[in-house]
Amino acid sequence: MEHKKMSHATRNESSNDADELKVKSLVDEHQSGDANAFPKIVKMYKTQVVALAYKMVNDYDEAADVAQIVFVKMSRNLWRYDRRRKFYTWLYRITVNASIDYIRKNKRHYHEQLDNYHNAIESNVYTPERNFRNGQLREELSQAADRLNDKQRSAFLLRDVQGCRVDDVADIMEIPEATVRWYLHRARTKIRKDLLRRCPHLLILAGIR
Repeated sequence: MEHKKMSHATRNESSNDADELKVKSLVDEHQSGDANAFPKIVKMYKTQVVALAYKMVNDYDEAADVAQIVFVKMSRNLWRYDRRRKFYTWLYRITVNASIDYIRKNKRHYHEQLDNYHNAIESNVYTPERNFRNGQLREELSQAADRLNDKQRSAFLLRDVQGCRVDDVADIMEIPEATVRWYLHRARTKIRKDLLRRCPHLLILAGIR
């Protein structure tokens, strides 16, 4: 099992490396005046950008709106992209900031769907009782995460929900790794305390300590 997990991770890293080489080549072509390069970059990352925006705003139509904003910002700032950094972390940074700005401007109360929080509510065994309990836990997690500040929510979302590495989260948020770990610690502590106060039975059943 551990070997399979490592092999899967290795494949993902290889795929990511290939994407990085491809997108940097497209950036070069775009900066050289190739009008076809930019649409190819959008096609490569549209799904990821919309997915991340959806995690932030929790609405597919609004996530699509945020994605449009992101790609407009990307087109205007592509010349600033530092090739020494990963392209996806640069683009994720734009997406996170655009999502936060969108939330603030619309002054709405958003909730995240935290389906993969420490794999606590994932199971290969389906029962109506477990499905009902998982639904309750998702809702409680959403409400708890919504009470975090922007920095804590962003770190928690990127690391624990999106599965980004800590160093990539640091790059996306433009802060030191130690600060990311602090935000994560504060976010997890607050969420755990909140859930212990509101629904301790769900935490026990899900195996969250």
